[in-house]
Amino acid sequence: MSNGQRFKKRVPGLRVGIRGAWRIGKIAGIQIGIHYTWLFAFLLITWSLAAGFFPQNFPDWSPVTYWITGILASILLFVSVLLHELAHSIVGRSRGMEINSITLFIFGGASNLESEPEEPWDEFIMTVVGPVTSLIIAVASWVLYLAMSDRSSPIAATLFYIAIINALLAGFNLLPGFPLDGGRVLRSILWKTTGNLRQATNIAATVGQVFAFILIAVGILQFIMGNILGGLWITFIGWFLNGAAESSRGEVTLREHLRGVKVEEIIDRTPETIGSGMTVNELVRSHFLQNGHRSALVVDGGQLHGIVTLSDVRKLPQEDWEGMTVDTIMSPMPLQTVRSDEDLTTALKMLARNNLKQVPVMNDGELKGLLTTSDIIRYLQVSQELQLGGKDKAV
Repeated sequence: MSNGQRFKKRVPGLRVGIRGAWRIGKIAGIQIGIHYTWLFAFLLITWSLAAGFFPQNFPDWSPVTYWITGILASILLFVSVLLHELAHSIVGRSRGMEINSITLFIFGGASNLESEPEEPWDEFIMTVVGPVTSLIIAVASWVLYLAMSDRSSPIAATLFYIAIINALLAGFNLLPGFPLDGGRVLRSILWKTTGNLRQATNIAATVGQVFAFILIAVGILQFIMGNILGGLWITFIGWFLNGAAESSRGEVTLREHLRGVKVEEIIDRTPETIGSGMTVNELVRSHFLQNGHRSALVVDGGQLHGIVTLSDVRKLPQEDWEGMTVDTIMSPMPLQTVRSDEDLTTALKMLARNNLKQVPVMNDGELKGLLTTSDIIRYLQVSQELQLGGKDKAV
């Protein structure tokens, strides 16, 4: 796929996962990634364990032992977070939700949902299984710690830490701060009570933002009192939760406006088409500059052969425009396509998942038009100004 089709302008509220992650493998068909910010968290946690937690609780070790145990405990902490997220993802997929990846990052982990639950009970059961998993890890680690004959050994100390941190992880996640697990449990209960997902999300997100502002205030107070590192950490967590709550509110609003809308209702039915033998210079002068288009479908003999975009042209030195034809820089078939009768929400997820900015609309090999993110944004703007919702029953 050509970089010319990269989807660089995100539609507000659409969750597509955390960018900048390194893929490390798959578990149960779910892609596992590590975001670069995870390295900062790993180093910080290792340092705090090796220089603080373990020396304070186990004072008779050598410096090397503290650091080795700190590294091991940090790794096991993130394994615990991964198991927590895997529990969410596996149960979510069993309930019909599309969850293809998990990303570990500076604040822990995130299951990247590409579709929301359809029923309150689905969200409830998917959510509570995460904290339950953390509690199981905490209890199992504590039992193993108590069974150790030497509770001052590095292995016993690691079990001690993993038991404590997983209990804290479960407890923190159960706080009603959306989108923490407790906030999602709250939303599922409100959703069941009110029968309105958007209203439930607004309430849960508001509670989450209040909780986030409290964390920010506590963090600032800790910073003023001299706990600089701890204060900054708490403040950043609050800031992150506030942004996540607002993003979740926006996502539900987006779904509300797109619900029941078909691709065919907003596409360009007469998109810009050119022949593959056209020079790049002619494409730029006669189509992109003159008509203001940012892409063109390449069609010969009534058949779609590819798509060419401004990004494709930018990769080519300007002095080569006159001597190069479009077919040398276009993204050729086969391309990602959507059907005209698909729901717009499905098409939008496909665009985001594949980092695309435009996609041909084809029914059984017949070109029907072109769908672009600009079309979707324009539809959202107009429908919001007219206060139009989706076409199905209210959520």
